[in-house]
This record gives sequence, C-alpha cells and structure tokens, in this order.
Amino acid sequence: MAAANTTGNGSTPVGLLVFMVVALAAALFARAVRPPPPTPCGAPGGPPVTAPRVRTRDGRFLAYSESGVSRDGARFKVVYSHGFSGSHADSPRASQALLEELGVYMVAFDRAGYGESDPDPRRSLRSAALDVEDLADALGLGDRFHLICSSLGCHAAWASFKYIPHRLAGVAMMAPVINYRWSGLPRGLARQLYRRQPLGDQWSLRVAYYAPWLLHWWMSQPWLPTSTVVSGSGSFPNALDEKNRLMALSTGMFQKRAKAATQQGVQESFYRDMAVMFGRWPEFEPTDLSKEAPPFPVHLFQGDEDGVVPVQLQRHICSQLGWITYHELAEVGHFLSAVPGLGDRIVSTLLPAGPAGNCSTAAGGVCPS
Repeated sequence: MAAANTTGNGSTPVGLLVFMVVALAAALFARAVRPPPPTPCGAPGGPPVTAPRVRTRDGRFLAYSESGVSRDGARFKVVYSHGFSGSHADSPRASQALLEELGVYMVAFDRAGYGESDPDPRRSLRSAALDVEDLADALGLGDRFHLICSSLGCHAAWASFKYIPHRLAGVAMMAPVINYRWSGLPRGLARQLYRRQPLGDQWSLRVAYYAPWLLHWWMSQPWLPTSTVVSGSGSFPNALDEKNRLMALSTGMFQKRAKAATQQGVQESFYRDMAVMFGRWPEFEPTDLSKEAPPFPVHLFQGDEDGVVPVQLQRHICSQLGWITYHELAEVGHFLSAVPGLGDRIVSTLLPAGPAGNCSTAAGGVCPS
C-alpha cells in the first residue's frame, strides 16, 4: 500500500509542494517588510546625545530645548510640539522681545523617535499626551501649562484634550493635520478632497490606515506611489510655502532636517508618526470630544491656501466644537511659523496680557476651575 503522504511513485504530493512554496514566500515577504531595528541615541553605534533630556514614566528619554525667559522667572510656561520632520529646535518663531515682554518660557521637544528622543514602539495618541505631561513634570512647569503645536504634531493636542485636560492652561494649534477617515467629517466632502491629493499621498495614507506594518517597505519601493511630503516633491498652492520648499531643497536644508529627524530610524520617526495620525483612532476622534467648553482657551489657526490640510474640513471640525476659537488666515499656506509676524500673533493671542499666568498649587494657591 502506498504511504499516505506520497504519490503512487513515491514523490512529494503537489499540495505539499504548493504549501512549502507559499510558506517560503510568506517567510521571505515577512522578512522583507520587517523594519530594521532603531539605533537609539547614546547606544553603541547610535548617534550621540547633544541635547538635554528628561525621562518619561516608562523610562524613555525626551530631548528638549528652551527659549524665552528663564523657567524660574516665567509668568507663562509653554510646551511646543513640532510637526512632521521637525525637531526640538523648532518653535512658533515668536520674537524674543515678545517672549520677554510677556514673560514666556518655552520648551520644545523631539517627539518620540524623532531626533534625540528615544523611540516608543507602543506610540499612540495616549502616549503623545503623556509625553507632554511627563516633560512638563520633569521640568517642574506646575499644575497647568500652555501647549502650542504645529501640523501633524497637533495630534498631541487632541490627545491632551482627551487624556490630560486638567493639566492645560490654554492651547494653540497651528494648521493641525486631519485624518480623512475620521467618521465625524462629511463623508462625501472628505472623499472628494482626499482624491485631489497626489496619487502617492493617497496611497501612503491608505497604507498607514489599513496596513501600518507595511509602511516602511512600501515607502522604500521606488516603483510604488509614495508620499510627496516625505520626498519633498509635492508643490504647494501658497506662494510662500512653495518658495520655501524650493529653497529648502536647493540648499540641502530639507535633506538636513530629514536626516536629523530620522537619525534613529525612519520607521520610529516618520512612519510611526504617520501610523498614529493617519491610522485608526479607536478611542476617540476630535468631534467625539465633549461639546462643553474646557476651562481654558483653545485657538486654532488655519491658512485658507493650505496645500496639506483642506480648509473646508478644518472649518467643519471647528464648527462641531464651539469652544475652539477659529482663526482663518487669508492668503496663508500650511507652514505658519514661516509667516513673518504670525508667531507673535499666535503667542500673544493665546497668552493673556494680565498678571495671571500658569496656575500652580505648588505654593498652596488654588487654580480656578
């Protein structure tokens, strides 16, 4: 009698051969799409640590830089969350004269995996808010502090509204990036605007949403449509944005910033950023937040010539959350910190000119509700 696992002539069954080929192909594909391990700053073979750093509650390091007045003498303490491809060297670009006049201490930090901040393999919306809180606590910013964020870095603000609202004294968002698949957006309008993007950006966001584990492999394939934002190849409708894009590419500044931001690995910086922002938001979306106004001011600044964030969708979000003071800027694009004088306007709008600053109960005071 022939053995059950062979054909009549003793050869391997066709089904088993097919299974072996499929298993081998799957193993090779899994190996190909697996991102390389990160190279943390300060680790053997990793980039050097050049910036001051603090520890988070889970033991990671966050790199930061300070500007404005001294921390001890400040009336206002502000945390700044940078955008995509940014770093702790970024800021709203408010003038030193204004920061000194208002008494503003500002700290910017490399978000997880960027620059000299340790990667966070469990990065999420919640962890973005907790990193802001951990930075503030490590630097002794008090019970409440102000938060300014830019572009994709504004997901830290949305998360802070959800997870640490009791720590906020006020928030300013600069052209916050949106997720086209948020259920609270008008479906037809969001789909229409999504399809106006370059094909590579559409596909990058699609992969980030449906298969974030595939992003590193997808973005490294020259024959596939990939993000024009990452490559710097996409033009902008706003004249200043486009001028600055071309200048950054021609001078090498674009490449230099990207190299600094991704020095621990592009997976832990750019692609994990994309997966969090453009992936699924299972716990909440912006329009799910309470319709009741929080006990602090919230301002959102948006250019009407933004080539990254459709102004129509930003208007809709702000119309659903009446506690956001919406500032639409005529003939302004996406990169608000590059607009002359706008950094001063944003900071002076957020921070009251009166004597009250960040509220702290450290000395036995009572914070208003």
